[in-house]
Parts: sequence; structure tokens; C-alpha cells
Amino acid sequence: MKSASISSTDFRTLSTLPSRQTPISPHRRVANTRLFSLKQRVCGKAGSRTAGFRYTICASYGDKESSSVSSNEKYYNSPAEALRKLLESPGIHQGPACFDALSAKLIERAGFKFCFTTGFGISAARLGLPDAGLISYGEMVAQGREITQAVSIPVIGDGDNGYGNAMNVKRTVKGYIRAGFGGIILEDQVSPKACGHTRGRKVVSREEAIMRIKAAVDARKESGSDIVIVARTDARQAVSFEEALWRARALADAGADVLFIDALASKEEMKAFCDVYPLIPKMANMLEGGGKTPIFTPMELEELGYKLVVYPLSLLGVSIGAMQDALSAIKGGRIPSPGSMPSFEELKEILGFNTYYEEEKRYATKSSQLPSPKSGFSSSSNEYGVQPGIQPDKEQRSQIPENPVEVFIPEVYDKYSGESTKGYFPAAWSRKLRVKITGKDGFVKLDIRIPAGFLEGITNVVPALVGINLKSLLDEATLEEGGKQLLDFQDTGGDRIQVILE
Repeated sequence: MKSASISSTDFRTLSTLPSRQTPISPHRRVANTRLFSLKQRVCGKAGSRTAGFRYTICASYGDKESSSVSSNEKYYNSPAEALRKLLESPGIHQGPACFDALSAKLIERAGFKFCFTTGFGISAARLGLPDAGLISYGEMVAQGREITQAVSIPVIGDGDNGYGNAMNVKRTVKGYIRAGFGGIILEDQVSPKACGHTRGRKVVSREEAIMRIKAAVDARKESGSDIVIVARTDARQAVSFEEALWRARALADAGADVLFIDALASKEEMKAFCDVYPLIPKMANMLEGGGKTPIFTPMELEELGYKLVVYPLSLLGVSIGAMQDALSAIKGGRIPSPGSMPSFEELKEILGFNTYYEEEKRYATKSSQLPSPKSGFSSSSNEYGVQPGIQPDKEQRSQIPENPVEVFIPEVYDKYSGESTKGYFPAAWSRKLRVKITGKDGFVKLDIRIPAGFLEGITNVVPALVGINLKSLLDEATLEEGGKQLLDFQDTGGDRIQVILE
């Protein structure tokens, strides 16, 4: 492939770049036309299908409502519209990479206005494999759907190379729109693709790269969406810097909303890139840990001309380091130090338990209000028909029959009777279990008899028996005249629980 004949040291000579003869006024004309078309797509006209387009986000537990919600409605702007408003707002905007719903929630909680998915991180977290074209479209869009549903900030999805030709690109864009993304990154690499800043990157022809973006624009129109298209070229490492500049301009002419040249190697190259159509937003990739692009502060990047800056490895990298440290501690017989991880209460708050419990109260019914785990089988429990907070008086006690009612389930009992099992179950399983619970005051709260084979349901009646291997006790029990006591203990509430094989 031949590169465009532009000097790598003289960035003012742009005569070989496509479709533009003068470097200044055409930029203004293109940008103004594009901004007008953006407003038409976002706002629409009265009666058009895009007019007043809004959609409802189901925010996850613990998330705060977006500040864009007006006082008299509960609707959010679409992710694409929110992202476009961010691009139109002053200053440079930072977006760390997420790889699952939890990392996305943490980004939003930290106050960032957008985030993006990283193929490197998703391939690592979902497959445990390198980002070398091994992860599929289906896996990426499925993970992306979980991420977008977890947050209310716009998410830019990593669409790799569209997973095929222009027709595949259209399917990818439509799938990402349905998954709730506000933007999509599409690159010009061949298949299988290679991770940015790594060896072995190759790009498709100029014509195919342009057709991918045109296909993405058509897919957006056909979907009635306004998803932001971020065009990425890897030509800087695959071919030359001059070729990367040529492609950046051509991809903008094809309809890309944001431009991204990966792995630029110097400050001078980054400045020259930002001078291509200055009013079209540029994205910078600050690869942590030692990539080909020098690391600059957000303020320095803004001075160069960038609008977005992303950080692809920070969360994944520190997560791996923290997990390795925790595993070393556990292997050494210790647990991670308290300062190295959030407390259990903090974890519950991050995941939204407290908000969930508050909302759950709105839908509570009498039958769903179970006793508190701390109450055990205390007198305040209604587990055995005792009204909460009311102690039976002497008159009530006198009315309680001396011989409690026995509970039989003939079908189950017959199923596990000695005749039907034909020796499959031990003889003890054809007997009955008596479960007796006596309160601290001597009042019998429960006294029932059930078939010994009906073990699965007994913990629903007596939760204190959860974790006790009754089957093992039955298997080892020897039948005695008058019955065999299998268990006799006090629960956390002070009630005496007895299980007797009769």
C-alpha cells in the first residue's frame, strides 16, 4: 500500500489529502454543516420521528438520577444525545475504560461523565484471553448490554473492526444501538485484529476503511438513532503517520463524528492530528504502563486540541494487582488487610443493597414479611403462628391442647414407606421425625411429626436446621424402643430444638 506523499516534518502541506484544497475555510464549512445536521438529528422537527426523542433508563440500585432530568418528569436523554451534549460542552472530558457492570458503576460513582468499553479488558475479564481477535461480536455486545444497563452515563462501545465487511459493520452498529451504547469505536484493522500498541497490526485498504464508516452511518440512519461514530485508524503503526493523517480526514468526510489515531508516537504528531479538521472532536488514548504514545495531563491534551481522553488499563490493571496481593495473603493463612479493601457495609452500599431494601418496602405484603434472622425462634417470631410482640397469657396457654396435632403427608410418606422403597432407603427412613421447639419460658411453640423421608421441606418449617445433615443422622441412627433423639440444642434465640426419630 502506498502512503500519501506528505512530509512527516512539514504538516502544513496538505495538498495530497482528499477533497479539501484549502486547510482553513473548508474545515469551518464541514464543521458547521455537520453541527447543523447533528441538531436536526437530535432535536428533529415537529411531527418527525426523531422529534423530542427520549427514552427511559432503568438505573441500577444505588445510582443517582441524572441531573438532566427535569423536576416534573422521569426521563433521561438518549445515551447518544447525552454524549453529543458532552462533546459540545467546553473543556476536555476523561473516560476510564470499564470491562463489566461493576467497573462501570464505580466510574459513574467517581463522577466521570462517560466511560468506554475496552476489548482488551472484556477479553481478559470474560475469557481470560488476550485481545487478539478471539472475542466475538456476540460476547462483546452481551457484555456491553450489561454495562449500559448498570449506569446512567453514556458509554462508548469498542466495536473493534466491525467483525467483518461493511455488512457486518451495519449489524454491529445496530446491535450496539439496541444494547444502549451512546457511541461506538470502529477501526480499520484486518481480521483477526491486534490490540493497539502491540505488534502485528495491519489495516484494510483505504476504500474498505471508508466504506466501513459509510456503512455505520447508514446503519445509524436506518435505526433512527444518533449514536456517535468514533473512527479509529491504526495506520500510524501499520503504514505511516502520513497515511494515518490521510485516513483521518477521509473518515471524517465519510461521516465519522470523532476521530482517533491510535499509537501516535510524539507530541508533534498529536498536534498535527488535532489540526486536521480542528472543529471535529479528537480522542486521545493514554495507555498506562508504557505504550507508544507519551502520557500527558488532561490540560496538556486540551491545549493540543483533544476533546476526549480515555484510560484503557487503569481499572483492569489495579484489579489484577489487588487480586494477586489478596491471593498471596490467603495462601499464607491470612486475609487481606482491612485497609486494602472496602468493609462489608461499604461493599453493600456500592452494590445498592440499602437502596434495594428501601425500595423493597414499597412492595412488601404481609405474607412476604419474614422474621428477622436475628430473632431466631424467639417469642416475637410469627414463624409458628405466634403473633409478633404478643406473649400468650395463662388463659391462652390453658386452651392449647396437651397433645399437639400431628402433621401427615400421606403421599410423601407412602413414597418412602418400607414397602415402596424395597430396601432402597434405610429402615429409619420409613419412620417419623418429631420436631419439637420449646421457648425459654417453657411454652411449646411447635410440636409436629413428619415422615422421615420428607427432609427437603423441613428446613422451610425450621430454618435453624439449615446446614445440619439430617440424612447422615438418619443413615447412622439405630432404632430404639420409644424413639431415638437425633438433635437437642438451643438456637441463637434461646429456644430448645429437639428432633426425635420415632
